[in-house]
Amino acid sequence: MIELTAAQLAALTHGRLTSTADPKQMIGLGHIVTDSRAAFPGSLYVAKPGESADGHDFIPAAVAAGAVLMLAEREILDSAGRSYPAVIVPDAVLALGALAAEAVRLIRAAGTLTVVGITGSAGKTTTKDLLAGILSRLGPTVAPQGSYNGEIGVPLTVFMADESTRYLIIEMGATGIGHIRYLASLVKPDIGVVLGVGTAHAGEFGSVENTAKAKGELVEALSSDGTAVLNRDDVRVSGMAGRTPARIVFFGAGSPDTAGGHPMVRASEPTTNAQGHPEFILHFNDGAAGGGGTNDGAVGESADDCGAAYEGDAATDTAGRPVTSGLLGLHQVTNLLAAAAAARVAGAPADLIAEALNGQKAQSRWRMERTVRPDGVTVINDAYNANPESMRAALRTLAELGRGDGGAEHRTWAVLGAMLELGADSIHEHDAIGRVAVRLNISRLVVVGQAARAMHVAAVMEGSWGDESVFVEDADAAYALLRRELSPGDIVLFKSSNGAGLRFLGDRIALPTDGTEGEGTRNQ
Repeated sequence: MIELTAAQLAALTHGRLTSTADPKQMIGLGHIVTDSRAAFPGSLYVAKPGESADGHDFIPAAVAAGAVLMLAEREILDSAGRSYPAVIVPDAVLALGALAAEAVRLIRAAGTLTVVGITGSAGKTTTKDLLAGILSRLGPTVAPQGSYNGEIGVPLTVFMADESTRYLIIEMGATGIGHIRYLASLVKPDIGVVLGVGTAHAGEFGSVENTAKAKGELVEALSSDGTAVLNRDDVRVSGMAGRTPARIVFFGAGSPDTAGGHPMVRASEPTTNAQGHPEFILHFNDGAAGGGGTNDGAVGESADDCGAAYEGDAATDTAGRPVTSGLLGLHQVTNLLAAAAAARVAGAPADLIAEALNGQKAQSRWRMERTVRPDGVTVINDAYNANPESMRAALRTLAELGRGDGGAEHRTWAVLGAMLELGADSIHEHDAIGRVAVRLNISRLVVVGQAARAMHVAAVMEGSWGDESVFVEDADAAYALLRRELSPGDIVLFKSSNGAGLRFLGDRIALPTDGTEGEGTRNQ
């Protein structure tokens, strides 16, 4: 863990120490907390103003829990009228960023560090988890917890790294122009991965074009020594090749002939098996001569350069490498290819990449998380977040699972909540999802909450009849309906934006606490 004195913290953040702070007090950056409830002896508590609460009000609680120094925007007095020991800064969030930038600088100075930045409208967390699963086989790897991808989460991720860290994976989210540029300025990524540009946060960005502009800030931040890893199947992403001085590596399901002479990691024969897991042949060959150790498709470095030689790295990539993922849904192929391409650029041998991806399941909660209850009901909880593209992908997966294996069909339920931050397009997009559910022959549609009601109205207009589509006001009403009507063999999908909260409803149905159905088996 990187340690700095209170005096160094003040200098780096352009702050000042209160008279009660010891300039020589050592603080481990990994001991920085932004929640007073997480404070512990020796920690530093960041008191930042929030939308609904002011962190300065919780300084006494943090000190009582053992925090020895605060990062605050104003002095707070204790019951005796003395200031709590603190570094006083103009902006606590920007101060965190300054500390993260210094941490990356120190780690780079101490050894070999590769920083990978990942952004996109969907799939960031899954891709981050997949990439961490590969790179951790090569050396010490740090990746975000959950979806730490903003101006607070990125510094907290950096603070988990130290001088021994070989790979630092940074997930980058944004709700406006300039956000990713700022995050990239902190960590200076060597590799930038852009997964896709969709309608997520369209209400805040103003248009999909603005979303593309914001996501492209990651590749603009790369130097000529860096590499941009871009989705060839998304025209807005592939077009970012002209926005960066960095080397380009594409990934996608198309022919390498479409890569314009750039290296390409691709999938052939993509499909899903009876359990809904993606299967495909993974190719690193871009038509260049050579292969194996130094130039398998001209994508990565030699196995000897990436920490350890990996026996079995094929000399050619004509046949490719079969991959059967532990994830759910054909749409996951994009995330799998992105992780494979980034890992290859980072120096991972091709055979090791395929081996690591085979069978790897979701590591973060509420991302196509499957639980099979003892009574035979299958719950798929994908309600961490939602936008129109991810909604369609989840519904297609549900429909495929409903067809079953060997002709054994299952009744399918889609429990859908609001897709937030869509702006003026909100009603239109919710309407479209309701119609998609009908066209995919989803057995039952349960729409939860007024913000999503257009889905139900559209489903009825599209031809849903009887109780095939129902609207309920809240999660409790949906819970009562599902508890009453779910039957063994049913498959039920929960999907909504994070703010709609359907992930918690999914947990209630998957793992009830009253013992009626017993506890299910998660991630199978």
